[in-house]
Amino acid sequence: MTAAATELDIADITAQERAERLDAAGSAWNERLAASATNGRLKFSASGTARGSVSSVITAGKHSFAVDEPTPLAGDDAAPNPVEYALGALISCQIVVYRLYAHNLGLTIDELDVTAEGDLDVQGLFGADETVRPGFSAVRVSVNVSGPDDAEDYRKLQETVDAHCPVFDIFTNPTPIDVTVTKVD
Repeated sequence: MTAAATELDIADITAQERAERLDAAGSAWNERLAASATNGRLKFSASGTARGSVSSVITAGKHSFAVDEPTPLAGDDAAPNPVEYALGALISCQIVVYRLYAHNLGLTIDELDVTAEGDLDVQGLFGADETVRPGFSAVRVSVNVSGPDDAEDYRKLQETVDAHCPVFDIFTNPTPIDVTVTKVD
């Protein structure tokens, strides 16, 4: 177990325990969806409060975490910045979906490590060049998987994962966003 996993109190489980959890979750969702497709429509939410120079404290469900910027972007570098969390969301979603579909397809993953890096030009953020988008211009994901199955099986797994990963979808397809600003006195 890594230091990060220990620090976050994430259990190290066996492949059998993982398979049992995936089977139980799959069975439960299949039952819910068979009863009504509307059971598959979930809402997730988060809220945030500004702190310090440009940092924030985010609450999502029962979890809270800090978001900040590095000092060159007016922050205190006390926590990852928003785009680092976005890359982290992509990585963690990929890991979940790799585990899910490897299990469903009967593939074995002994080890799985995912990294992501994105290119961002701050000219868009600061309005210095309106032709430069403020978000990532490119993202590269590297998946290192080990296991006894053929390389071609893992390549097909990657195609399946990318077709079903919610955060991959958020990164690759436009998502409508409705923003409401309310002045509070």
